[in-house]
Amino acid sequence: MQTNAEELNGSQRPLPRGPVLDWSSFGRIDVPDVHSVENLKNKMLTTSGRAAIYQALLQLDLPVYSSVLVPTYHCPTMVAPVLLANLNVAYFGLLSTGLPNLDAIEESTAQKCKVMLVPHYFGLAKSLKEVRQWCDKRGIALIEDCAHCYFGQAGERAVGEWGDFATASLSKFFPLPEAGLLASAKRLIKPVASKKPSLKAQIKGCVDVIELASRYHRFFGIHIFLALFFKLKNIRSQKYEAAEIINKPEAVEMMRDCDMTRIDQSPLWAAIALKNILPRGRIILQRQINFASYASYFSNVPGAKPLFPISADSVASTAPYVFPLWVDDPDSIYQALRALKLPVFRWDRIWPNTPNFPEDTGALWSHHVLQLLCHQDLNSTDIDRTAQAVLDLLKIQQIKIQTVHT
Repeated sequence: MQTNAEELNGSQRPLPRGPVLDWSSFGRIDVPDVHSVENLKNKMLTTSGRAAIYQALLQLDLPVYSSVLVPTYHCPTMVAPVLLANLNVAYFGLLSTGLPNLDAIEESTAQKCKVMLVPHYFGLAKSLKEVRQWCDKRGIALIEDCAHCYFGQAGERAVGEWGDFATASLSKFFPLPEAGLLASAKRLIKPVASKKPSLKAQIKGCVDVIELASRYHRFFGIHIFLALFFKLKNIRSQKYEAAEIINKPEAVEMMRDCDMTRIDQSPLWAAIALKNILPRGRIILQRQINFASYASYFSNVPGAKPLFPISADSVASTAPYVFPLWVDDPDSIYQALRALKLPVFRWDRIWPNTPNFPEDTGALWSHHVLQLLCHQDLNSTDIDRTAQAVLDLLKIQQIKIQTVHT
């Protein structure tokens, strides 16, 4: 049985990999009260989540070349700010829950570290009580990385309240050209002399938001005129795809790909305005709906399974970023999904020389876990299409396996 990406997908349109501005973005929907990182007492906007990590490290005023603990399962933008702040990176492994394997961190390593960066993976927040106690005992500052988790309850506390500082990425949850957040429940944030973007950059930020909407045929009623105006091109998306496809394991090239050029600037007007205007309810509710839809597709599938047990309460107090799917033999499936331009990605570009610890799930996740985006600008048809493509590929894979064994 032969198939390929085109046969599975035909000529269907690409699906957006992030929120896209549309008329529906301004609609107000009532949802249960869900906490947000932006509710923390002290906060400062940055240009990105990685810029927020960088600014958090500067706020701590650490000695040069101090060590920062970072998880083995990471996006390169979690490591790049540490190095740019003239600090060293130390790594910790993960438990199957995604929490740090604290017992496996050698005390000699802990004694050299001043900071620990702990993320809430996939937008599914977990209690960091034990992590907080471990850090307090050793005098280590905790940065709670909420890039995937702008909304939610992390066990006994709301997201962001466990860390000395919390960092977040607004552009993962809002249709913004950029923006991150540095926040703290208890620590004051020292003023930062941020550089202002140029007028050209401000205008480009506004245009980019509308251009991206045009690319995905948003703003019904005027979308034809927008498409003509932008000549059916999206420079930002082309640059993103090019950066994603090229495999550059070298640290220098990876740092370049992380694009840290604007970490010391203030965010664009368009980002600030949209962040202040757009309602939150639809963002939360639609992500919960999309996550639940994925869960229904993958509850009992040969060759794949939800990374975590799914229950009715799994997303009741959060707004998931992705649906994490464990795939037994992921490589061919992931490449096919990329060819289909579906909203799926994998954290398989880890920083060079990241260690392999015994009983660490980090390395396994980097290979086996596919992250299926469930943002609010994917509708039920989009989720069905993505899930069905995964199921079709899994079925083909299982048939090939059976053929080999017969």
